[in-house]
Amino acid sequence: MQDPQIVGWGHTPFGKSEHPDTESLMAAAVAEALDHAGITPEDVDGIFTGVFNNGFSQQDFQGALVAMGDERFAHTPATRYENACATGSAALHGAMDFIAAGRGRIALVVGAEKMSATPTAEVGDILLGASYCKEEADISGGFAGLFGKIAGSYFQRYGDKSEELAMIAAKNHSNGMANPLAHMRKDFGTAFCNTVSEKNPIVAGPLRRTDCSLVSDGAAVLVLADAETAAEMRRAIAFRARSHVNEIMALSRRDVLEFAGARRAWAQAFEASGLGLDDLSLVETHDCFTIAEMLEYEAMGLAERGEGGRVIRDGITAKDGKLPVNASGGLKSKGHPIGATGVSMHVMAAMQLADEAGDMQIPGAEFAGVFNMGGAAVTNYVSILERVK
Repeated sequence: MQDPQIVGWGHTPFGKSEHPDTESLMAAAVAEALDHAGITPEDVDGIFTGVFNNGFSQQDFQGALVAMGDERFAHTPATRYENACATGSAALHGAMDFIAAGRGRIALVVGAEKMSATPTAEVGDILLGASYCKEEADISGGFAGLFGKIAGSYFQRYGDKSEELAMIAAKNHSNGMANPLAHMRKDFGTAFCNTVSEKNPIVAGPLRRTDCSLVSDGAAVLVLADAETAAEMRRAIAFRARSHVNEIMALSRRDVLEFAGARRAWAQAFEASGLGLDDLSLVETHDCFTIAEMLEYEAMGLAERGEGGRVIRDGITAKDGKLPVNASGGLKSKGHPIGATGVSMHVMAAMQLADEAGDMQIPGAEFAGVFNMGGAAVTNYVSILERVK
């Protein structure tokens, strides 16, 4: 059994989209992906769709919407996946298993979300559905409130890291300037991100607006093919390793600052790949909030627990640093349309390895790591990608 390879992709701009719904967003990204891979709908054996929804749209059963955008997919098997903010990666793993099991040779992974049409207060309530509602549904501020509590606990244990979080935000916004698909292409700088103001108010706990990812619309698509088929195509990006690790959902039953599931997922991926952190050329990681990126530095092994702030201060994760993190701008600048995020992260990494990243390009990129999580590090996916052709 061999994991399939990425042979093409499509990606709408993220932001407040003129596309009215996920059906339209998917159609645009799918058409681009088919063209990029050089295939037709008739070549596709399965469709794996990631949409969180949970109230963003009355329309559900969204796996079937791909064929509504292109009726040539009318008889192609399609399945919808949901796994909180890692919904896109869940769909990706489903498609990979489908091909690896020999059930098909080519599959589409489609991730999408339309969020901006929903009132802001309702967005927070919808996202809290990805928490343990019996204990966490009353947290004020929605998911920002949840990560505000995490940031507050980190500061209490390890000291105030507000400036380091501002540096992470500033880095990602600076990187996003080079990404034409990013929701917010504006370089704020550390001083602005570190100052509470009318334009950068406190949102929850110690988190300011610049510490929080954006409410975005968008879709991203990957085209996967088995190795034999990929060998005949224009490009091929292989999975050197992939891992998926869950953690207990309730915050009351674990030390969330450990990010234990994320730590285990990285360890499994490194073991399976035969590579280490020093071998990676770049990482796309899940910065839904800046405190998440800091904790992920520690989980992937860039720093010991409580030392994540040193990583950003030393410039290790800058675009020209030892290990560039979120050269795309990350969720912070690129945006975070929930179902599309995991797919988008893999597109961004694949673009780097195919030398198709334009102004985002990390010269000589050889291996890329991707970390996508759902909830407060409840479900954790790591991929290590490499270019085959």
